[in-house]
Amino acid sequence: MQTAVTAQDTPTTSDDASSSEALPVDIDWATAASVGRKVARPGPRITRYTSVQARVELIDAAVRAESPVREVTGLADGLPVPSARVVDRAGWIDAAADSMPAMMADDAESATGWSAKLAGVQAGGMLAFLSSAILGQYDPFSVDPETGEPGVLLLVAPNIIGVERQLRVVPSDFRYWVCLHEVTHRVQFSANPWLAGYMRDNVAGLADGDEDSVTEMLGRVTESLRGGKPREKGVIGLMQLLQSPEQFAAFERMLLLGTLLEGHADHVMDAVGPAHVPTVDAIRKAFDARRSGPRNPLQRLIRALIGMDAKIAQYVRGKAFVDEVVGTVGMERFNTIWTSPETLPLANEIDDPSAWISRVL
Repeated sequence: MQTAVTAQDTPTTSDDASSSEALPVDIDWATAASVGRKVARPGPRITRYTSVQARVELIDAAVRAESPVREVTGLADGLPVPSARVVDRAGWIDAAADSMPAMMADDAESATGWSAKLAGVQAGGMLAFLSSAILGQYDPFSVDPETGEPGVLLLVAPNIIGVERQLRVVPSDFRYWVCLHEVTHRVQFSANPWLAGYMRDNVAGLADGDEDSVTEMLGRVTESLRGGKPREKGVIGLMQLLQSPEQFAAFERMLLLGTLLEGHADHVMDAVGPAHVPTVDAIRKAFDARRSGPRNPLQRLIRALIGMDAKIAQYVRGKAFVDEVVGTVGMERFNTIWTSPETLPLANEIDDPSAWISRVL
C-alpha cells in the first residue's frame, strides 16, 4: 500500500492501496513499467520554464511543510527532513513498479514466464491510468537514492499543474496544500517505522491465505443473493465474496489502516492550512465541487474496479474519526493510536470514535 493524493478528488496516499491489494503476486514489474509508460496519457502542455519553476517550488514546499506538520501532530521531532522527488507520469510509473515488489515482499527476478508477463501487462494498464490521477505519494517501501534511508516522497508535477489550472487556484498555494498532505504521510511513517512492516505483513496475508475453491466462492455469492449475512457494498463487498476469510481479514486491516492514515492527513492539512495557505478556503471549495461533478461511464467503471471510490470514502470516514478523537482527548493522547497494531481502530470503531477511546484510552 502506498499513500497518495489523487487528481480527481480531495487529497489523499494512490496509496494506491486499494489497487495494489487486488493484484496477483507473480507480476513481471519490468513489463508493467514498460507497458505503463507506453499507454499513459500525455500530461498538460507545459513550457520548460514552468516545469523548472514548478519543480523548484514543489521541492521547497515539501521541506517547508514539514515543520508545521510536525508541530500539529507532535510526531517525528528531531528526525531529518529529506527532500522530495519531483517526477513526471513516466517517472511515477517507474517508481511505482520498482516499489511494488518490496511492498509485496516479492522477488521481482522470480516473476518470469508468460503468466507473469500477462499480469505485468494488466498491472501496466492500471499504472498508466493512475499516473494521470496521482498528485503526490509517499512510498515507505523504496529507498531514497540520495540518503539511502527508507521512504520516498513523490510529487507528480504535470498532474499538479493540470489540476491547479482546471481549478483556477493560486499555484503556489495549491502546491503547498498538496505537500501538507503528503508530508503528513511521511511524518506518520518516519515516526512509526513499524507501520511499513505491518502493511507488508497484511499484503502477504492477501496472497498467502488459504485459497477457496470456486464452489466456496459461489456459495458466498449465493448466500448474499438469498439475503444471508449482510455484505459490504461496492468493491469491498466484491472482495469479501471472492476472498477467503483470512484474505478478507487482511484486506480489511489494510483498509482500516488506510482510512486512519488518510483521515489523519486530511485533519492535519485542514489544521495547518488556514495559517499557511492564504487561499485554502477557495482550494477546498474547488476540490469539493470537482469531486461531486459528473464523470463519464468509463471513468466510473475504472474507478470502481480499482477501488478508488472506496478510497475516497476513507478520507471522509477517517477524518471524521480523527476530528472527533482529537477534539475529545487532544492530539497528544490521540497519538496513542500509533503505539502498535493493537491500538489501531477496529472496524466498528471508525464510525464510533468513542468506542476506540473507551477501549484504548
